[in-house]
Amino acid sequence: MVTLVVATTSDPASINPAKELLAMPGWQPGPTLEAGIKSFKNGDVRIFEQDKSIIEEDDLDLRWEAATKETVDEIIFLSKHTAVSNRPALTIHPIGIPHLKEGDVPPQGGRPGWAAPPSPRMGPWLTLLKKIAQSFNLVPEFEITLEATHHGPVTTKPTMFIEIGITQECWVRQDAAHVIALLIWEGLGLGEGAAVGNWSSKTEQKKVLLGIGGGHYVPRHMDVILRNGVGVGHLLSGYSLPMEDPGQSKGEMNAESIGGTWKESIKVSYDATAAAFPGGEILAHLDQKSFKSWQKNAITDFLAKLGIKIGKPGDFS
Repeated sequence: MVTLVVATTSDPASINPAKELLAMPGWQPGPTLEAGIKSFKNGDVRIFEQDKSIIEEDDLDLRWEAATKETVDEIIFLSKHTAVSNRPALTIHPIGIPHLKEGDVPPQGGRPGWAAPPSPRMGPWLTLLKKIAQSFNLVPEFEITLEATHHGPVTTKPTMFIEIGITQECWVRQDAAHVIALLIWEGLGLGEGAAVGNWSSKTEQKKVLLGIGGGHYVPRHMDVILRNGVGVGHLLSGYSLPMEDPGQSKGEMNAESIGGTWKESIKVSYDATAAAFPGGEILAHLDQKSFKSWQKNAITDFLAKLGIKIGKPGDFS
């Protein structure tokens, strides 16, 4: 079982952390794959360098397995982050576009109605990333944050993106690249310490947050995650929950009353989260302030029908 770290030479925020990681001890050349793609190995970790856009490279896990006969356990993608804000940021997030329906054209890769299993490392690595970034004086200049579930590429294994944002000036920062490299080095246990964030059904903390609602940077979900040390499942912002406004008939709303792909989005994201955290207790966390009452009623009704418990503040501790 190997961990695949994927970088692209076309993105400095992707290839620079990979280069910083490869400068650390223990790396050896790995197999050369299709189109001359290079790889490197260190224990059970593989770095995969390619030159195409990462979000368009579907099924890298399956392609690696077919080429090397090694089973991929998880995938970590290194990438740049872009946004309207000009504040530098180091971000972590799960991937998927579960709200899109068949026939929709994905704007940034992936497959409509799909979500990858979210990496169980995301919560512990967010805390570790904050610690490392602070030690290199990147905080408070850089915001350390989660992002909501979005974009591709299609994978079948637990996956996360780690990104440097938010402008070209930030993407080429060597100190930011080094912090990301150290996160992977320490997080995967390549140094002297143990790996961080390995999930086991026997772990003491079995609670996993499935975030529903809010903005792209999911601050209310992240607050619960950091305060309680729970696992991070999919994080569905408002744009991943398309709900058709029922107009004047907004009385007692239930799941069947509201159209849109929001139900499919929640179901797919829950199933992917459950697959990533076998034996975990998955609790939905609603960003209450982001919903109108009819939306909240419909979502609450649908979660109850799926048997998904809505966690209250005290339930996550």
